[in-house]
Amino acid sequence: MLAVPPQTLQAFGLNSGLAAIGTAKGQKVLTPTGLAHAWALGVILWGSLGWRGWSTCVCYFAGGVLVTKLGKAKKEALGIAEGRGGMRGPENVWGSAATCAACALASASLPARSALLKVGFVAALATKLSDTCASEIGKAYGTKTYLITTLRECKAGEEGGVSLEGTSAGVVGSIVLSLFGYACGLVSRAAVLPLLLAAFIATNIESLIGAVAQNNFKLLTNEVVNFIMTVIGAMIGMALSAFLRIA
Repeated sequence: MLAVPPQTLQAFGLNSGLAAIGTAKGQKVLTPTGLAHAWALGVILWGSLGWRGWSTCVCYFAGGVLVTKLGKAKKEALGIAEGRGGMRGPENVWGSAATCAACALASASLPARSALLKVGFVAALATKLSDTCASEIGKAYGTKTYLITTLRECKAGEEGGVSLEGTSAGVVGSIVLSLFGYACGLVSRAAVLPLLLAAFIATNIESLIGAVAQNNFKLLTNEVVNFIMTVIGAMIGMALSAFLRIA
């Protein structure tokens, strides 16, 4: 009989317990299928990176939920609020976290590259939290929104639209996530600057994709674009860290 690693047992126990508590309390953050997929994600992260990887993803998730709720009434009145009252489904879970899950699994499988892959893990989440903060704060509190390609003024919530308030909030989001990854020991202090640069570049590339291509290709859903953005963020973070010999 094969022995199950203790860390895997912890992953199953913790995430199953949290899912059961959330269901019993009637949580409104995830759809039922979204909750099942978040459970699977949690098992993957705890099983591969332990509490550090799991808690870093929770930091992203909590931050994303918080900023989504800010200015909710205004966003709903304008018709630019997240659908389903902000509840996340499986497509949202994996659009946001498939890249970090892949980095986590690769880190556990390739010990020699673990430090670099952990940078990719944190970079992916820092990128996604930056994007969520920029989008949600920009829609709620942005005074003027401009199309990133032409700088013409556009409506809040328009694909490719950016605002000073949203961009600033995005930078803050990436700082919070990157510092959390450093504080819990996933990445070194020297990796923080590459993480911030990676998140900033990747979120602006996401805006370019939104402005140039998203409305022209049905396959480019928000979730697909989010996945592409997190891949770019992870790759830039790892490339900068490797170049600077940080990881």
